[in-house]
Amino acid sequence: MHLSVTNHSMGQMSVSDAGDLPHWVESQLPSIVSEAYGNVLDQIPLFVRAEPLLQQDLHQSIDDTLRSAVAAMIHAHDISEMTAPQETGRRRAQQGVPLAEVLQAHRVSFGTLWDALVRATRPGGCCEGPEALVAVASWVWSAADKYAMALTDSYRAASAELLAAEGRRRSALVESLLAGRPSPDCSPWEVATLLGLAPNADLMVVAADNSEPNAGGVIDVEQKLADRGIVSGWRLSPTLQLGIVSLHTGQHEDALTVLRDAGVRAGVSPPYGGLSDTPRALQLARSALSAVRSGRPEVREFSSSPLDAFLACEPNEGRRLAEDVLGRVLELNAADRSTILGTLTAYFDNQGSAERTAEQLYCHVNTIRYRLRRVHELTGRSLKDPLGVAELVSAVLSLRMGEPNTAHCALG
Repeated sequence: MHLSVTNHSMGQMSVSDAGDLPHWVESQLPSIVSEAYGNVLDQIPLFVRAEPLLQQDLHQSIDDTLRSAVAAMIHAHDISEMTAPQETGRRRAQQGVPLAEVLQAHRVSFGTLWDALVRATRPGGCCEGPEALVAVASWVWSAADKYAMALTDSYRAASAELLAAEGRRRSALVESLLAGRPSPDCSPWEVATLLGLAPNADLMVVAADNSEPNAGGVIDVEQKLADRGIVSGWRLSPTLQLGIVSLHTGQHEDALTVLRDAGVRAGVSPPYGGLSDTPRALQLARSALSAVRSGRPEVREFSSSPLDAFLACEPNEGRRLAEDVLGRVLELNAADRSTILGTLTAYFDNQGSAERTAEQLYCHVNTIRYRLRRVHELTGRSLKDPLGVAELVSAVLSLRMGEPNTAHCALG
């Protein structure tokens, strides 16, 4: 671009003819840069409180930017070389300086350059004459705008890269806790600190289905929890989103509410305290998820019963137990099987009271007793024998965990 201004008495006058203003600016750059640096510190408190290295980098970036702009002005070039603002944007993003302060510093720097130009063209200045200032005015502010755009684009691109890298880092840290494998970089407690998990808070693991078309709400769960002051870390896979949630007093129900409001299909472990229990909690969360019918948005929390936990952690033994104890019941036709299993489950849920079971199932108490006698006949286990009761309870729980789409329907 050739910078020029039309003057009726002088004809067309180039910048270099107009008092050689650009060359004067170049000779004064060290003092202009120092003035701009001081103005930035005066107007932006963040940089005053910054570490010395950031302050040094600020001074250098002001020098690089203004020197690049003035060089282009001297040679009357279009602004196309954007290395200086792009580097500034990238470094400020990496340093964690907010974009608003970065752009403000940029405006202050070009404002200082403009003030120097104005002073030079005033009466008594080294380049006296308004023609010289008019010749460079639009160019200077056009350069400032183009630099600001390049700085902003570079800052946002670097921020996106940093967020992606941080997401991968957090995902890897979460994976190390879920798998019970130490991170190559730090201990489990250091991993928890990096994830922001409070040292004295309870934890719970969430296994949310990410494979179904209506699972879009899963992606936003971390932010929705954060909006309620609940810290969590997540690992996303094509089928599951696994999370470790840190819970302070009173936040347990809030966390479940967020999951339910998201409309996801999820299983949740019971709260636990030790990081070493995370792999076990993951297994319980997966077990709870498996008990939710496919396609149904429901959040199911795993029972805090030690027996439930034991069976979930030994699923193969649980299935074998269910087959050994309830084999003849499972061979019944669908209607009879559903009736017997539903009655047995309701009986256990009502602490072995036939009367309360009858009320729950809306039938006569003698009907309940008859069905329980059939359980004895089919399984060989008496409901009056503690060992028989233990085996029946374990078998029913195992069946419910292992076959969510069939057994759960039968068990009510």
